[in-house]
Amino acid sequence: MNENTCFQNQTFITYHRVSTKTQGDSGLSLEAQENITKTFANDRGTILETYVEIESGKKKNRPQLLAAIRQCKKTKSTLLISRLDRLARNLHFVTSLIESKIDFICCDNPHANRLTIQILAAVAEEETRSISIRTKLALAAAKKRGTKLGITGKDRGRENKKRADDFAASIRTTIKDIRSAGKTTTTAIAEELNHRKIKTITGKKFFPKRLSE
Repeated sequence: MNENTCFQNQTFITYHRVSTKTQGDSGLSLEAQENITKTFANDRGTILETYVEIESGKKKNRPQLLAAIRQCKKTKSTLLISRLDRLARNLHFVTSLIESKIDFICCDNPHANRLTIQILAAVAEEETRSISIRTKLALAAAKKRGTKLGITGKDRGRENKKRADDFAASIRTTIKDIRSAGKTTTTAIAEELNHRKIKTITGKKFFPKRLSE
């Protein structure tokens, strides 16, 4: 069975998120997401409706996403997003989406199951938390030394988010290989990552607790 056959003849509700009003007005990030979801849906099914949210990925209040979920339930459709990070950087939010019992597909990892998505979200969330802590400590130390800080908090946040996203993406294939080898629990995955000498973005070992929280 080829990839297209797996998703053929489905109906999709697409959800796109941009973080700021400027992004929403310019259409740059939004246009890229639309191109990704339309390409994925082509020859696989039909997009019934599209919902767009202008909101930070860290916030849980997503009226447009909730509306998209309701529409999925109403039409028995699959929620389609371009990338996992378009949903949220918060693991508990992703878990809540999973518990809504609708089907959803991330175009960057269409065959990922619920456990895979939870693990990737947990890794990204933990890396963001670790980077944030180190950044705050570094900024506090620099300020104490009298260093003039030239980067804004928003700029730093965007930089940290990108680093965390890139790191999660870099180990996605590795996690998939580990699970294919039969190691599917968070404990086994963490042990194998450590056995392969793969470190977190802060250079530390992986712990099951951080993959499952």
